[in-house]
Amino acid sequence: MKRAWRFVVPIGFLFIVICPLCESQENIDLEEWFRQAKGLLDKTESYMAVFHKQEWIKGVLKPRETIQLKFKKPFMVYMRWMEGPGKGREVYYVPGWNDNRMLVREPALGGTVTLNLHPQSALAMRGSRHPITDVGLDHLVNLFEDYFRKGRGSGELKLRRGQEEMLFDRWVLPVEMVFPKDRRNGYYCYRSIVSFDLQKKIPIRVRNFDWDDRLIEDYGYEALQLRAGLTHADFDPDRPKRRF
Repeated sequence: MKRAWRFVVPIGFLFIVICPLCESQENIDLEEWFRQAKGLLDKTESYMAVFHKQEWIKGVLKPRETIQLKFKKPFMVYMRWMEGPGKGREVYYVPGWNDNRMLVREPALGGTVTLNLHPQSALAMRGSRHPITDVGLDHLVNLFEDYFRKGRGSGELKLRRGQEEMLFDRWVLPVEMVFPKDRRNGYYCYRSIVSFDLQKKIPIRVRNFDWDDRLIEDYGYEALQLRAGLTHADFDPDRPKRRF
């Protein structure tokens, strides 16, 4: 499935004609957008998405990964790698189940190898910048809202609004958040480009750059289905899984 980023289409002057319901850049209230995103997610018990991931690890920008993601509150995660390194891998994680370990199924010659890994173990973290406990839109929104408020309150934050565009068949607005170029100020990164779904006000793509202005993380949520009606069976390794 070679489709990771092909849906980004700048629209220029046609934007007003094609997407009349979207807000103009001058009227954007980012604090209100975070509030709306959190309100919508608070009402969302479960969701599914095609999760795109690319990360800088040990001096190398790794290949993109495409992952089927299912998430159910309070915190149940199922991931299945569809493209990229780890294709065919399945991961289950539910705190309190399996001794708080991830159940990982890795494709192997002639079958599958099953592993039980603690989320922050060296083997579980190999090939990833974050543990599975950081997965989810709620974590993403809370993180960037916190840094937005900190930067705005200190006067250290610079906002740059991009041009409306199509991403994953959704109208989005990229907003660049630029922080002080000094990691001692306590921010996560030097700058982030957060693409907000113009209808739902939820970030569906985030690109983070380090203090050398190097891309270190690129995450996207394609085909996001909120209120997906997932049940415990979707996170049971002994039950067949619904596909997208």
